[in-house]
Amino acid sequence: MKKIFLTFLIVISTACIKAQENNINWLSFEEAIALNKDNPKPILIDVYTDWCGYCKKMDLQTYTNPTIVKQINDNFYAIKLDGEAKNEITFKTHVFKYQKNGRRGYHELAAALMNGKLAYPTTLFLSEEEKVIDRVQGYLDTAAMEKLLVYFSNDTYKKEKWAKFIKTFKSKL
Repeated sequence: MKKIFLTFLIVISTACIKAQENNINWLSFEEAIALNKDNPKPILIDVYTDWCGYCKKMDLQTYTNPTIVKQINDNFYAIKLDGEAKNEITFKTHVFKYQKNGRRGYHELAAALMNGKLAYPTTLFLSEEEKVIDRVQGYLDTAAMEKLLVYFSNDTYKKEKWAKFIKTFKSKL
């Protein structure tokens, strides 16, 4: 009986470790900015809301793909930013807050990063200098996300136009 129990514990422990390896290391906005000060990396921001169906679909399909998870964890600081969050966030000496607007509201930081175009989901890519490189609105499947991650993770976007990049891109999916 002890051997069965011990075997069961080993199997469960191994499964938990594997599950952690297949999860994106999501950070708060403040955590990512702090880490970026000591070890600069590009930043990926997933702007979502709790009621957004496509946001949930990306969480279940795109952000669980092992290739996508590895690419994000290896090359980016990843942030989940609720576009309707009620907490205050300080960024570059400015305090961003929740703004009530009709039945719902919006977070000022999400609105600022998205240039006031509140569409969910939106994936933002920030440079190591914390400047917005690009905003991609809408659902991204694994194939589209993989291209974007490769393009923005190694400064390819500085050297090559998107149209040329996607013609020569080789997927690892």
